[in-house]
Amino acid sequence: MKNKRNLITAMTLASLMSAGLATNLHAEQLKIPVGSQADRSQISLPTTGMTQATVRNRWGAPQDMQGPVGEPPISQWHYPDFIVYFEHDRVLHTVVKRKR
Repeated sequence: MKNKRNLITAMTLASLMSAGLATNLHAEQLKIPVGSQADRSQISLPTTGMTQATVRNRWGAPQDMQGPVGEPPISQWHYPDFIVYFEHDRVLHTVVKRKR
């Protein structure tokens, strides 16, 4: 009796799927604007591992400095076109600011 019930359930599910009733799913695509690699190639940027002294010598004094905060200490230097993130006195990452 149990096998017959399982067979009926399986056949019902198979017929629903073949009719398309169980496959009417859709996904929404989200587009989030981010800076492109082309944006990065248009300007000179500090690279990972540079010292704060090297960044200051090449790009000048930042418009704004934030931090350090946390452990290890992370600080930010804000320039007109990008933000430089430092761990101690070394560049971790540089982020290009999005043009409005």
